[in-house]
Amino acid sequence: MHYLIPKEDLRINETVFKFQGEEYGGVAGSFFWVFTLPGRGAKLHKHPYQEVFVLQEGRVTFTIGDATLEVSAGNVVVAPANTPHKYTNTGTEALQMISFHPSSQVIQEDLE
Repeated sequence: MHYLIPKEDLRINETVFKFQGEEYGGVAGSFFWVFTLPGRGAKLHKHPYQEVFVLQEGRVTFTIGDATLEVSAGNVVVAPANTPHKYTNTGTEALQMISFHPSSQVIQEDLE
């Protein structure tokens, strides 16, 4: 079976879209499609699996464990399993990225 899913069907707020594989035939992956305004981002959290971020547009600062990374579009960042992480759009334009979760559902523990 195949699915064509309009972006609007994945909307969870004004800037984030969420795909959970379990809702579409048990796909073994999930993702957030993020369009974040400058100065905004995700609060500290962790997952029991790796999270992979694909930066498409903009500039972002990640905190992953004790490390701080300043990253621009065209790069991929991996947060290890069970490692606290967060990000903030530190650019002057909207940040666009995909954060991939290798799980049929997003499992997240918020830490802030």
